[in-house]
Amino acid sequence: MISPFFQELLEALNRGLIMSMALILPSAAGGVLVGIMAGCLRAFGDTFFRKICDTYAAIFRGTPLVVQLFILYFGLPNIGIYLTPYAAAVTGFILCSGAYQSEYVRGALLAIKRNQYLGAQALGLTKFQSIFWIIVPQAMRKALPGCGNEVIYLIKYSSLAYIVTFMELTGEGKTLATEYFRFTEVFAVIGLYYLALVSMAIFVLKKIEKTLHIPGFGKG
Repeated sequence: MISPFFQELLEALNRGLIMSMALILPSAAGGVLVGIMAGCLRAFGDTFFRKICDTYAAIFRGTPLVVQLFILYFGLPNIGIYLTPYAAAVTGFILCSGAYQSEYVRGALLAIKRNQYLGAQALGLTKFQSIFWIIVPQAMRKALPGCGNEVIYLIKYSSLAYIVTFMELTGEGKTLATEYFRFTEVFAVIGLYYLALVSMAIFVLKKIEKTLHIPGFGKG
């Protein structure tokens, strides 16, 4: 029979798990989209857009995520911009994840031989069509392991949302641990929750990688 403490703990962590998933799913999708757009502009964009995206990537890769979240939630109200805890957390996660994703995408794009791009143009495709239909599909297969790894990091990053008062998995656990002074048990169970989330993400990513694999293209 489960003790009252552990029953209350599981109920609290299950509530937090739902909130964590509400953070992780849109943040992961948004981060990938931002990363693809920024990566493409960094690799093939005009000088102006390339510099903007390079600056964006340098800022968000070069500063701690905690600082970014504090600025979004506590700093922006000073200039009249107010974000809810959820909006601040998701925005911060998307921008930070997108910056890292853009580096993976940029590297994958540059790894595709230029002959592919020249061949597409020789067939009459525009620059956008050549990149969108020929280069990006090949590059995303190369970038998938790195992008998937960033999604796994994002699952663990989500534990920082409680610092902007959004009560996700870690926030719910911390509140209960403070109330009962049973930090070891609480955070051990929290660790198991995150381990399960990461394990599921790894399983899904491997399935996606296997589905998208083309014989003779990269590692089988």
